[in-house]
Amino acid sequence: MDQKRVVEAFRLEASQLARAMTGVSADEWRLPTRCAPWKVSDLLAHVRVVIAWLPDMLAAPATTHAQVSAAEYYRPDDRFTPDTNAARIALAQDHAAEQLSGAALVDDFNATWQQVDLLCRAEPEGRVVRTRHGDAMLLSEFLVTRVVEVAVHGLDLADALGREPWLTSQAADLVQGLLLGPDGTAALEKLSWGRLYFLRKATGREPITRDEALDVNRLGIRWLTLG
Repeated sequence: MDQKRVVEAFRLEASQLARAMTGVSADEWRLPTRCAPWKVSDLLAHVRVVIAWLPDMLAAPATTHAQVSAAEYYRPDDRFTPDTNAARIALAQDHAAEQLSGAALVDDFNATWQQVDLLCRAEPEGRVVRTRHGDAMLLSEFLVTRVVEVAVHGLDLADALGREPWLTSQAADLVQGLLLGPDGTAALEKLSWGRLYFLRKATGREPITRDEALDVNRLGIRWLTLG
């Protein structure tokens, strides 16, 4: 995976999310999202939390060999257990509660993603990092998982706020490639699904009908485990 391409997709998607959340009203911050029990403020806080792991990861000594890809990162192990999910929920809620206003939450998100963007751009191609789960990954591969977080939860936030999705084409390309592999465009053509429709289905944002499930199985598409 081209590290520069992934960093740029992260920058574009994170900046788009920040712009979209600027000016959200006090009432809108309290709206529920499909990621229950999070409300809008909690969900943005969660996105901030999951990209804020990167500075410490990059400050640690570089790991020699990558062992886990972005797709393998989503394997169904203890990172998606009820206890881990409960801790993830509480961490986001606590961070949201620490902010004095929605504007402060947006400012904090902006500062965080911009710091991560600068740090990643300074890293050499092929840099290997170790995640908090212990995975040794190429920075480019781990950053793909952060693009997934920003992009997919961006869809959740847009839906909660009743807005049109602001998903960038660069982020959509990465998420589609992660889910479908290099032949993803051909698979979508066989399904006759639009890309946004596919991403909603593949990430559990919309239910898959019985006939759609049969088509997915026929094409050998395997969904990732997403928390």
